[in-house]
Amino acid sequence: MSTAFAQVLGSDSKIEIRPLQPTIGAEIGNIDLGQPLSPADRDAIRAAVLKYKVVFFRDQTIDNAQHAAFAREFGPLYVHPSNKHDDKIAPLHKISAEDAARYEDRVRKYVAPGDEYHTDTSWRLVPTWGAVLRAVNLPPVGGDTIWVDANLAYEGLSDEVKARLEGRYVTHDFLGALNGSGHDYPIVSHPVVRTHRETGQKILWVNFTQKPQILGLELAESRALLDEVLRQYKRPEFQVRFSWRPGSVAFWDNRGAVHYAVKNYGDFPRVLERILIADEPLYADL
Repeated sequence: MSTAFAQVLGSDSKIEIRPLQPTIGAEIGNIDLGQPLSPADRDAIRAAVLKYKVVFFRDQTIDNAQHAAFAREFGPLYVHPSNKHDDKIAPLHKISAEDAARYEDRVRKYVAPGDEYHTDTSWRLVPTWGAVLRAVNLPPVGGDTIWVDANLAYEGLSDEVKARLEGRYVTHDFLGALNGSGHDYPIVSHPVVRTHRETGQKILWVNFTQKPQILGLELAESRALLDEVLRQYKRPEFQVRFSWRPGSVAFWDNRGAVHYAVKNYGDFPRVLERILIADEPLYADL
């Protein structure tokens, strides 16, 4: 066994896990994502995702179909309305530098550069629970992704700010982007502080790319509280930063983390491919 990794204890799985930070981020080794998962490996990976919010796999050689097969082990796949990539595998969504630049042009008027901390599909009444992102074309240097432990972000708030956020809802407005791709959806709101369905942790959950506004407050008070949330997201002790290499794959829990793509690679045509995993609509949570 590698000294850098620890084998999962009390399990039939042979995967090995190396935490990158105490509560967020872990690398998983001794696994080939191109092969069917055993039930033990599937359960061990899911448990690691719940515990560490995001897990990473290195040196994987998988194609689109294998990418989809791996993600499908963890739930039904979700087709994003802006998908235009692979007709045979509709859930596969190309995340390109070109598309990111167009999206930034739309959101720049209400989010400052460096503040684009977000979670995928939070604009839906029932957001996707997981995401599997695969490196396809990477710059020679740069282009990291940061994930934030949204439970630690909550726990780090003062008691006074926690009390002010309790029971508050925040908007998730993706309407402009949806309309641009020929779709429509009502603007929804979610609790600023959610309770994770599986872990029971309290999660600080705001999408800064979707014009957040805390309902029932004056705009100035809403902005002040959202600034407190953003300050938590930016604290390095609540983050893990991942440097992509060819063959890298990330799998994260949308309900437990927010993330931020570092855009420091100039005009390089960076491409990653993502598949989202749908959550079951337990309406008692809504």
